[in-house]
Amino acid sequence: MLLKLENATNIVFTSFGGKLNEFSESSTPYPHRPGILYMVYIRVLTSGDSDKAFSWIRSLYSYLAPYVASPRTAYAGYSDLDLGVNNQSGVTNYTQASIWGKIYFKNNFDRLVQIKSKVDPTNFFRHEQSIPPL
Repeated sequence: MLLKLENATNIVFTSFGGKLNEFSESSTPYPHRPGILYMVYIRVLTSGDSDKAFSWIRSLYSYLAPYVASPRTAYAGYSDLDLGVNNQSGVTNYTQASIWGKIYFKNNFDRLVQIKSKVDPTNFFRHEQSIPPL
């Protein structure tokens, strides 16, 4: 039985495959190619009991576990903050960021760090899981 959806829950399935599979993993920052049928985006909004919302979404993750990639992967546009976050000060080192960066970008992460180091060495453009400069 599928879990009962809580109020203000969105689940979006974006289909993958087709033309995208004709490009190599290194041709764009996004590396996930053959074998990925859908990207699943889950958003739960809460206006009160956040513990209940977190509990519910973790039970949904458990329910979906047999049907999704393992280890869990992610697309940078669909943040998965359970994978890790930057320091709030905005200063994050390569080792810390590689925890989620290699999940999002696989082997492209190192190349993207090099680009970020040249284009934004002061890390002006950052968010919870942004690529850090060296």
